[in-house]
Amino acid sequence: MPDESNLTPRKLVRDLMTVGVPTCPPTTPLVDLTRLMLEKNWEAVVVLDGDEGHAIGVVSQAEIVKAYERAEARTLTAEQVMHEGVPQIPPDVPLTVAAQMMLDQNVRAFFLMHNAAGVTYPAAMITYRHILRHLAAQSDDDLKDMGIAAARQAPLEQFIARRDAAKKAADNRKK
Repeated sequence: MPDESNLTPRKLVRDLMTVGVPTCPPTTPLVDLTRLMLEKNWEAVVVLDGDEGHAIGVVSQAEIVKAYERAEARTLTAEQVMHEGVPQIPPDVPLTVAAQMMLDQNVRAFFLMHNAAGVTYPAAMITYRHILRHLAAQSDDDLKDMGIAAARQAPLEQFIARRDAAKKAADNRKK
């Protein structure tokens, strides 16, 4: 049984949300997206248009399961199966309200959207998994990667790590 005295109170979406959202272009093959979602344990991915990077829809596990029954499922793209629009929530909504909204709207992920220079893009997300992890947490250590206060790599560090991983993968393919 978790000892709640070891937990800092978390009451708002911002206390659990993950900053940084998985995204993909509309032309992403559904099979590749499904593999990536399984590998990374993602609930949903926001589809960004190719021109300006606007969020245009979401591919969740539900959309993939719905697409599975189609004969051409292995040849579909993210754009062909996505749910148009992005379910949004502000960061100051109580977690209990967010959970009820997920149930009411039949979605397992909400996104905090940001607008800059006329482009709307996802900045953070909260999913069923966030709520389940919060319920199961035995101490703050179990949740240290969640919320706006979570320790994260700086954008430059993320870029360098991704660049180096891509170079390594390219070198491995050459061998």
